[in-house]
Formats: sequence, structure tokens, C-alpha cells
Amino acid sequence: MQMLYDSDSFVVVHLQANEPIDGETAAQLAAPRHGFEIVDKRSNKEVYLDGSWADAFQRQINAWQLNTPTQEEVEATLDGYAELAQNPLVIH
Repeated sequence: MQMLYDSDSFVVVHLQANEPIDGETAAQLAAPRHGFEIVDKRSNKEVYLDGSWADAFQRQINAWQLNTPTQEEVEATLDGYAELAQNPLVIH
């Protein structure tokens, strides 16, 4: 787990799974599994992006690395993803 972003409004964490899931094939293990958790601190909700959503978000991060965005641009993008958030934030 790696924290990528933390502001007054959002936290973004990158999660990478290293352990195989029961019944997983060698071909599935070759493809890295990863996801992103975006927490909207304003609404206390979170959304987890995996699969094609995670891939799309990874492309966005790669683009940001090439052309450093302003904090406002980052927050606007995260706000769009936060609209998907349905899960209340739960502290364990």
C-alpha cells in the first residue's frame, strides 16, 4: 500500500496484491493486480477502483507525471471519481 495523495479533501492510496487468490491460474498471476482507494474526506465516503477503472486511473497518474498538474486540476479529477463513492468510510 502506498499513499499517493493527501489533501484537506482527498486521500488516494495505491494497493497492489501480491498473494494469489484461490483457484487463480498462472496466466492471471502474470497480470499484476492493483487498485486505488479514493477517500473523499468531505463526505466521509470512499471508492475502490480496480480492473479497467484502476487502469484508467493509472493512465491519469502517468499523464500527471509527464505534465505536473495544479492542485486544483488534481482535485477536480478526484472529485469526478468521488461521485462514484457509495461506501461510507469505516475505521477498523
